[in-house]
Amino acid sequence: MTQNYSGAVATARDYYNSDDADTFYHRVWGGEDIHVGLYESDDEPIFDASRRTVARMGDLLGEPSADTHILDMGAGYGGSARYLASTFGCRVVALNLSEVENERNREKNRAHHLDKLIEVVDGSFESVPYPDESFDVVWSQDAILHSGNRRQVIREAARLLKPGGIFIFTDPMQTDDCPEGVLEPILARIHLETLGSPAFYREACASEGLKELGFEEHADQLPRHYTRVLRETEAHEDALKGEISDEYIQRMKKGLGHWIEGGRKGYLTWGIFRFRKPD
Repeated sequence: MTQNYSGAVATARDYYNSDDADTFYHRVWGGEDIHVGLYESDDEPIFDASRRTVARMGDLLGEPSADTHILDMGAGYGGSARYLASTFGCRVVALNLSEVENERNREKNRAHHLDKLIEVVDGSFESVPYPDESFDVVWSQDAILHSGNRRQVIREAARLLKPGGIFIFTDPMQTDDCPEGVLEPILARIHLETLGSPAFYREACASEGLKELGFEEHADQLPRHYTRVLRETEAHEDALKGEISDEYIQRMKKGLGHWIEGGRKGYLTWGIFRFRKPD
């Protein structure tokens, strides 16, 4: 079935479906999670730090159970869905726009015997093919930045949550006091036009009736993570020749440098937001 995606979402889909991006994220980022990690040391493997983010978010949910139905918006390779399903026995819908990532996700779910608990759905978080009040938890990690209509994503999260349900997400953001005109080289790495901010997400969620439970800010982890990714890219550069184009690698290294600089200068932030839909 052909999906009709908005401009920014279609751009993200084409990017993540590309052979270069799929090979890079699968090989360099560990193949399970493609989001910012929580590092305990500068040399910690990306996989371990990224998995710590997932575990921390799981802890913040309290006590999920086999009765908990979770939507992962922008699920990538499905690492979070597998963690939630295997740890808590939750049923998870892994919604993601990249068919290439989704096929890897389905293969991994079958290999881990989790395909009965995890449904992988090709689609956009701007128009989720599920009825109102379908989920106890809406979860998203470093994905909403790819939407050209982030308010619509928040609107969908609010619509899909059951009363009392939790919206938990991370997203690379510009700081509330970020100077104008400094983000262009940062945005260019993954073909973005803008970033959200903590103030934006607070306002957008409040406008949909969601009540903030907390924002656990980890601004320092963003440049730390991208520094780690840059080091891994450089360490594997020779081995990746022939698998990933030189142009992609050089553009990635340059782009990562901009994200590191932006984080260190205080232009960017990142952390875990939690909101609740009133009963």
